[in-house]
Amino acid sequence: MLLLQVGNTIAKISNGITDNAATMAIKSHLRNGGPVVIAISTNDGLSGSAENIGRLFNRKHFFFVPFRQDNPITKPRSIVFDPEYIVPTIEMALDHEQIQPILL
Repeated sequence: MLLLQVGNTIAKISNGITDNAATMAIKSHLRNGGPVVIAISTNDGLSGSAENIGRLFNRKHFFFVPFRQDNPITKPRSIVFDPEYIVPTIEMALDHEQIQPILL
């Protein structure tokens, strides 16, 4: 089980870039069929990173901790995961199920 938080790393794994310890660990973990839990926190989740996030939604073995808009007024494109859902998401990911709802 790997827990991932950074938007930049989301872009790398979404595009198959393996250039650091985190992306190598994810690639190795996926090769063994393990679930990757993504707890996303990024300032451009509703703009530049949206395509990469969407790609990972459609891939096997990736599971998202439910997230919400960070601050619609001052940071309208920012999203952040809800830490309350980390453990339940991990538990469900071990059974290869995505916790619902993903968007809070």
